[in-house]
Amino acid sequence: MLLPTSAGTLAPYDLQGDPLTPRAPSVPFTRTGFAAAHVVSDPLADRDPWQGRPAVDWENTLKFRHFLWDQGLDLAEAMDTAQRGMGVDWETAKELIERTMGEAKAHPLAPRVACGAGTDHKALEELRSAEDIIAAYETQMAAVEAAGGQIILMATRALPAIGADAAMYIRVYDHLLAQAKDPVILHWLGDMFDPALTGYWGSADISKASQTVLGIIGSNMAKVDGIKISLLDQAHEEAFRKRLPAGIRLYTGDDFNYAPLIEGDDTHHSHALLGIFAAIAPAASQALEALATGDHATYHALLAPTVPLSREIFRPSTQFYKAGIAYLAWLNGAQDHFIMPAGFQSSRDITHYAQVFRLADQARLLARPDLALSRMRMLLGLHGIDGG
Repeated sequence: MLLPTSAGTLAPYDLQGDPLTPRAPSVPFTRTGFAAAHVVSDPLADRDPWQGRPAVDWENTLKFRHFLWDQGLDLAEAMDTAQRGMGVDWETAKELIERTMGEAKAHPLAPRVACGAGTDHKALEELRSAEDIIAAYETQMAAVEAAGGQIILMATRALPAIGADAAMYIRVYDHLLAQAKDPVILHWLGDMFDPALTGYWGSADISKASQTVLGIIGSNMAKVDGIKISLLDQAHEEAFRKRLPAGIRLYTGDDFNYAPLIEGDDTHHSHALLGIFAAIAPAASQALEALATGDHATYHALLAPTVPLSREIFRPSTQFYKAGIAYLAWLNGAQDHFIMPAGFQSSRDITHYAQVFRLADQARLLARPDLALSRMRMLLGLHGIDGG
């Protein structure tokens, strides 16, 4: 077929069509592998996609989560991959958490589910003090705990919005951690994922920010499971995890460098909390299985082809990566349309989708090649392109 290129031309592409077969792992993983999953829209029920609550196709949204669990992966629920603050509001996220936890509790592999708790049910103009922000967090933390999920304390836009210094971050997080029922996962999301989070932990200087959050962790050891870092900076993550107290996990959110970070070195490694794991689930699951058996060659053979795909999906502007996750779910038959909450599919162009198609095929991640081919032709036709 003919696919568009970044040069503005059409170039032939021959589908390889050699997909991995999704399956359950044969051994327990030695790394936790949280996949952050997206939300499937119900376009027939969505009457006003840019305003109000999105219409969710709950059957296929939950079916996709079973697809991840069946392969031994754990789930990061209602996070930025689920378009929190970019098309999905808190009430929808709360219902998503409750429905997901009901399904997870009945799943035979007993997957871990960690759920995002933030402040996004309140407008920024309502969150002008530490007390306002704490109260907002408490509302969502209570909902996650009531549903039976582990809390991920999502980075909030409210603290940078009021120019909070390190002392205010310490005050807010110390209070929240003190009242958490069980250990939580902290969340450090870089401004490439959300520009409104610039200067998180009270400083744009990454070394100062690191010192602040390490201090928070050190003061609240019993209430911190680990920290997810999404800064796309391998060197920083490797240095940071060496400074973590024993027993505190580093969950990589680096969708560019996850393979070496998860593999680790002789003394340290990262666990995973990644949006890309939802898109590359068969490769991720089977790579973690290989790593658990000490088969590093197979681990790299499975993950290496996924890295160019992930770098394309997460290329700048990185916050639009969710479109690539949903697009692959559509190509693979996990949903029967490519419509996202708030029309988010329009955030990427056709040359991007064409390149994702090529790279997913080369990474053996087009589960049903004939279906993917027909749907790619359909998308090309909507853009006025005859793919042949």
